[in-house]
Amino acid sequence: MDQILNFIGENIQMVYIVILSIFVGVEIIGKVPAVLHTPLMSGANAIHGVVIVGAIIVLLNYHGDNVFVLVLGFLAVFLGTLNVVGGFVVTDRMLEMFKKKKK
Repeated sequence: MDQILNFIGENIQMVYIVILSIFVGVEIIGKVPAVLHTPLMSGANAIHGVVIVGAIIVLLNYHGDNVFVLVLGFLAVFLGTLNVVGGFVVTDRMLEMFKKKKK
């Protein structure tokens, strides 16, 4: 417990930034009309490409024998990829609704 408190004490500015970003995010999302929530979230899911690239870079630079780190990195890449693909699938389905139907 002392390690956690020391970490928070040493990085208090980062804690403030995270808390502020949570409040700003809630305010921004709260102002979005209900009709736009799905495209906004599908686009936000695509941002997980950053997670994928970060996880790949970490895994490529890891030179240890810890299997837990490798499994966690693989899960980050796999789940991030699922989220990106899902975001694009939802966006594609929504855009299909607005296309004119062929006769």
